[in-house]
Amino acid sequence: MTDFTAEPLQADTHADSNVNVNANAAQVLGACPHDCPDTCALITTVDKGRAIKVQGNPAHKATDGVLCTKVSRYAERTYHPERLLTPLKRSGPKGSGQFEPVSWDNALDDIAHRLQAIASQNPEAVVPYSYAGTMGHVQGEGMAARFFHRLGASLLDRTICASAGGEALTYTLGGKVGMKVEFFAESKLILIWGSNSVGSNLHFWRLAQEAKRQGAKLVCIDPRKTETADKCQVHLAIRPGTDAALALALMHELIVNNWLDTDYIAQHTTGWDALRVRALQWPPERAAQVCGIDVLQITDLARDWGTMQPTAIRLNYGMQRVRGGGNAVRAIACLPALTGAWRHRAGGLLLSSSGHFSVQKAAMQRPDLLGARRPRTINMSTIGDDLLRPASQSFGPAIQALLVYNSNPVAVAPESGKVVQGFAREDLFTVVLEHFQTDTADYADYILPATTQLEHWDLHTSYGHTDILLNQPAIAPVGQARTNTDIFRALAQRMGFSESCFDDDDLTLCRTALGDAQGFAQLLEHGFVAVPMPDAPFAQGGFPTPSGRCEFFSPRLAAMGQDGLPDHIANYEVPVKTDRFPLAMISPPARNFLNSSFVNVTSLRAVEVEPVLEMHTDDALARGISSGDVVKVFNDRGEYHCKAKVSRRARSGVVHGLGIWWRKFGLNGTNVNQLTSQHLTDIGRAPVFYDCAVQVARLG
Repeated sequence: MTDFTAEPLQADTHADSNVNVNANAAQVLGACPHDCPDTCALITTVDKGRAIKVQGNPAHKATDGVLCTKVSRYAERTYHPERLLTPLKRSGPKGSGQFEPVSWDNALDDIAHRLQAIASQNPEAVVPYSYAGTMGHVQGEGMAARFFHRLGASLLDRTICASAGGEALTYTLGGKVGMKVEFFAESKLILIWGSNSVGSNLHFWRLAQEAKRQGAKLVCIDPRKTETADKCQVHLAIRPGTDAALALALMHELIVNNWLDTDYIAQHTTGWDALRVRALQWPPERAAQVCGIDVLQITDLARDWGTMQPTAIRLNYGMQRVRGGGNAVRAIACLPALTGAWRHRAGGLLLSSSGHFSVQKAAMQRPDLLGARRPRTINMSTIGDDLLRPASQSFGPAIQALLVYNSNPVAVAPESGKVVQGFAREDLFTVVLEHFQTDTADYADYILPATTQLEHWDLHTSYGHTDILLNQPAIAPVGQARTNTDIFRALAQRMGFSESCFDDDDLTLCRTALGDAQGFAQLLEHGFVAVPMPDAPFAQGGFPTPSGRCEFFSPRLAAMGQDGLPDHIANYEVPVKTDRFPLAMISPPARNFLNSSFVNVTSLRAVEVEPVLEMHTDDALARGISSGDVVKVFNDRGEYHCKAKVSRRARSGVVHGLGIWWRKFGLNGTNVNQLTSQHLTDIGRAPVFYDCAVQVARLG
């Protein structure tokens, strides 16, 4: 494949690309809503009330006029023939996908009546379930959180993607903070760690390519030989869940070779003496055995990190989806401080930039509406078990109602066999706000048609750059679709919630989230505004930790009974060749999907063709498997059928179940999450999708 500099905008490939644009066609400024660090600025061209083209905004530096293939087809998604355009009420058994149209008034009246009846017994029996179907602060939790707080519903611990890495970063650097992404273009050494940037972070990838053209060395650290690894000079194909061991071995080499910035360590870190002792327990030979790579790969990388400047790490969330994921992020986040990489604007680390924003979260979500009530918290990553739990003193009431928005848990939550079991309960009242009839929507009692990004107001921050973006509605809602905010306003009214906050319109919510009248005027005019911050934010220390330093040793973790130092923690499921399940399985996203979004966009699904399992030649030969064979991937939690693809992208002992396909598109009605577990990470209570042992067999 080519660099992204050679990959053109794809907006003209949607169904309306050949429509003649009226000279009076409008261009509306917006923002990409999806769970991606790039948070692109959009321009939507509207002709006679119809969106005919979605493209990147060339005036926004981070976007630079370029969109990924997925979002450039956003108009195709908005006008998709299977788009839900009217409220639906279940007419068949749970999971059958049988529904009949119903009016908004009838749907909302019945939903409110059912929720009131449940809440009158115990409001904690009502549970919201949402994540990043939109990353917007308004259509995400803006009005929804107010509704659930006022009701007294159970709280949701939103852990399914980033909480392990995010909390680990907070215990080390003080928050989700890091270097400014644009300065990666000036780095001399870039470690792309746990990220397939070509497919999931293309604007960073363009910066990395610019650095490479200027002589920088790019190193990819990933169990899979990704499209990104193809373009880097060095690839370390470590075993899943061994990232902390590698980071500690790099520290070992920095110490024994005196490749340290002792002044930066003394002035701007805490816990160095203890970390030094820990790191010296990890010589390269030990780490090489754990990681499954050559010792020279470790020593060479340590030499580069210790002797080159400026050096930077683009860390992403793939590597924290294992038992020791939080510790791994902590260990990696220590590396820039050891060599003083933070002194340079092109040095340091970036996992997430979201901590640089000051969104008025409390004003938006109104936790004060809870009053003195303190509802329980349900972890979204264990929803399979929690839906099947009976009432108890420790758990509280059985879950009786579930309102799902901005998520597709039947497809994306781990151990989906149990998730399906829970959603199939006839006594569970389920409402789903959606664009399409997803796997989750099939189990709903009511499906309510929601607006897409082209049809509503929203305010967006980013976790890959430091600009705030405003999304303006480009077109009127298609069919009878309503915004998330409007749906929760209507429910609040029917529930008798009289607080004035439920009267706030979406533009008011955007202003509330920003909390800056002058900045909002700039957003209206330009579509984006930059958050001011220094080019090298931690050149003189000043980390947002309690100590103001990079905390190698975290007193906060120690106070909770955890190890204050980062360490390697082995996976829950470490495959052994003689075991029943001798292969490690990771489930990175297919390049043209984003979690379970876009799976139903015909042009994108046509590119991916079908669900596949990538296998190394040795593992395939040992099982009599060839490319194209239908295989059964299985463990004690279930089985998943897909096509085998013998691929150079897989290392021996590791298979890749590319996802996340909707279950209904699976060969046996399942997807990879039939196999993943509900175990949680060491820090952040997050799922361990890439900590999964399986066996593979050819089907006749």
